[in-house]
Amino acid sequence: MNRLNQLTEIHQSGKPYIIYKSKKGFNLYTDFSKKIILNNKNIKSFLTKKNKKKSKDTDLFIGFFGYELLNNLIDVKIPKQKNLNFPKGIFYKPEKKIKLSNKLNYDFENFKSGNFKININRKNYTKIFNKFKKKIKSGETYQIKICTKYKTKSEINPLDFFSRLSNTNLAPEAFMIKDDNYSIISCSPETLITKKGNDISTKPIAGTVKKTKHFNKIKALNYFRKNLKETKEHNMIVDMERNDLSRICKVGSVKLSKQKIVEEYKDLFHYVSLIKGKLKNNINNFEIIKAMMPGGSVIGCPKINTLNLLNNQEKENRNIYTGSFGYIKFNGDMRFNIIIRSILNFKNISEISVASGVVVDSNANHEFNENFLKAKALIDLFK
Repeated sequence: MNRLNQLTEIHQSGKPYIIYKSKKGFNLYTDFSKKIILNNKNIKSFLTKKNKKKSKDTDLFIGFFGYELLNNLIDVKIPKQKNLNFPKGIFYKPEKKIKLSNKLNYDFENFKSGNFKININRKNYTKIFNKFKKKIKSGETYQIKICTKYKTKSEINPLDFFSRLSNTNLAPEAFMIKDDNYSIISCSPETLITKKGNDISTKPIAGTVKKTKHFNKIKALNYFRKNLKETKEHNMIVDMERNDLSRICKVGSVKLSKQKIVEEYKDLFHYVSLIKGKLKNNINNFEIIKAMMPGGSVIGCPKINTLNLLNNQEKENRNIYTGSFGYIKFNGDMRFNIIIRSILNFKNISEISVASGVVVDSNANHEFNENFLKAKALIDLFK
């Protein structure tokens, strides 16, 4: 049986599985022997527990931290919000791993869906934008990401959606989870943590421009370099991520490895940097997660002040959005992304959350349009 047939068989069997982008294709994880639903009480013990290594490539836990859980981890409280009661985080222990190619040629199936509705229209977005602009001018924050959410009632086949998404908008942090009562489909481009031994890196993305027939990577790079707003936004996020890394890394080891390069996606270009460091002795995974999450590039800066401003403004729980998906190996190595460009399907509701950065030079209409641009590749799957 070839690997795509194995994928089809696993999907049709109804048992849970996870697909995660690898360097040469995708890794499929299944046959889960443990499923740990995280909360504020058990997250520390989960991250500090020593697991016995057997030198298997399934010696890991794979799953996600939700946004609320990561806030609580750093003592940031979230006021009462409209809530789907979706779990705050789930991790799985796989017993089987299958390597797949980049092309997931799954036989597509039909789906049922209504029209997407946005939770903040342009008028209300502008009001929130102007409120936060005042906060920026008063020095309470320097950059803040306003979240908008698109929702629809739907019945979807997540593997169908993920196959189409990966074939049209392949992203370095793409993943999907299929479980009994929910699914997540993501084309996330952003790696938050890569840890191997004492080496750690993060790859912040800050800067977005629409892709057109006449706008290539070179023109995009020139645009970012000349655009004051995009440059300020990028510099602030890079400085914050360097500061986060510096809390857990040896003095003088945190350095910019790649600075302000352009990455290309289906509908847009991104402005990206890569920061590396060497971990201090005896730093554990719990301390790393606390220092690095939630990822600054999707929150704003300074992180704590900005989180408090956002949480007091937002009326709906973010669920998975701006949380983190990835794995922790039994030897302590880890890889985590930032959950953006994602569809959460739960209780037959599909939701897509997006956000763009507001700095002192931002324009409300431009940022509102940028949010839709980020959601477009996912909304198109429902057509």
